[in-house]
Amino acid sequence: MISDAARAALQGWLEAQKALRGISANTQDAYARDVAGFLSFLTGHRGEAQGLSALGRVTQSDMRSWMAACRSEGIGTRSLARRLSAVKSFYRWLAERERVDATAVLAARAPRFQKKLPRPLSEEAARNVIGTIDLQSPTPWVAARDEAVVTLLYGCGLRISEALGLTGGDSPLGEAIRITGKGGKERIVPVIAPARAAVAAYVRLCPYPAEPDEALFRGVRGGALGPRAVQKLVEQVRLQLGLPASVTPHAMRHSFATHLLNAGGDLRAIQELLGHASLSTTQAYTAVDTARLMEVYARAHPKA
Repeated sequence: MISDAARAALQGWLEAQKALRGISANTQDAYARDVAGFLSFLTGHRGEAQGLSALGRVTQSDMRSWMAACRSEGIGTRSLARRLSAVKSFYRWLAERERVDATAVLAARAPRFQKKLPRPLSEEAARNVIGTIDLQSPTPWVAARDEAVVTLLYGCGLRISEALGLTGGDSPLGEAIRITGKGGKERIVPVIAPARAAVAAYVRLCPYPAEPDEALFRGVRGGALGPRAVQKLVEQVRLQLGLPASVTPHAMRHSFATHLLNAGGDLRAIQELLGHASLSTTQAYTAVDTARLMEVYARAHPKA
């Protein structure tokens, strides 16, 4: 049980996150679950619903007990770190708006975990995946659709949600498209000729017209194509080609960045293409080793 005051504060924080950071509905739902779970724990731990004044009396012992309870439920290190991050963000907002003492919460240390990097495909494997995609369906327009989607993931470095978020109004694709990524951030992404051709071929064969306000990529019944269908498609191709389980739609995007970097692409340019907020994300995402980073730095630095 959560007190009315705490529930109202949680809602206020969520609305602030959406307004200031433009978080997605899925992220907002995850934040709500994480913080509501923490507040519910405090209620059970202390034996009463926690009002705003009580939230300011959280101790380091309370935080340790909460994290121990999470771990006893089988919550992994990465998920616990995410929950703590959400709770800290909520408390920072409480400290600013309600003058709640957030010292103990902000002092809590997140458990350490080793970040897992998606493994890129080799250039040959990426070509084989794209070359095999259209063999998965006997229906010509469906085969053309599948090839177009995967070609966009690899050829333009799009997230699966971004590719499936294209509408009929985006067709025909030009030499560049405006993509709205995470947090509502927009970026301009060049579209290579093979990707433009693949999408054009799909549009010609698709039995459903490319309506400006409808999804460009359609399911067999005419609705918007869902991400799960693309994931199953890539999984099927992976098994046929004997590729590792790391080959996913997201791995196609990762491979785009890695191959571009290996070909001498600039880190800043790749950051812009991927829509990453910080360069450090791009560095980790592309698994750049220290020697490669120093090589890029040496070429870019004016006194190098």
